[in-house]
Amino acid sequence: MIVPLPPGGMKIMAVTVNLDMLLDKAYENLPLTEILDAPVDALQGVSAGDAEKLKAAFNIKTVRDLGTNKYFRAAVTLLDLETTAR
Repeated sequence: MIVPLPPGGMKIMAVTVNLDMLLDKAYENLPLTEILDAPVDALQGVSAGDAEKLKAAFNIKTVRDLGTNKYFRAAVTLLDLETTAR
């Protein structure tokens, strides 16, 4: 499907991703913005207790906070560098 260009010439690409394996059932069909603003325990495998510990240690309250936390981003960057170096 071809989508007409919006003003400014930027292209828009519709993407569908199945996030069922990443999220608790209550969050599976929410828009991405709502998922990012959801509590960390919206992620499958993260308990309410885990979320409390993340909040106490790093002030992480939402999925967005977790994804933008400088320590977690540094760890991901190091893993990416290792993968690239291979």
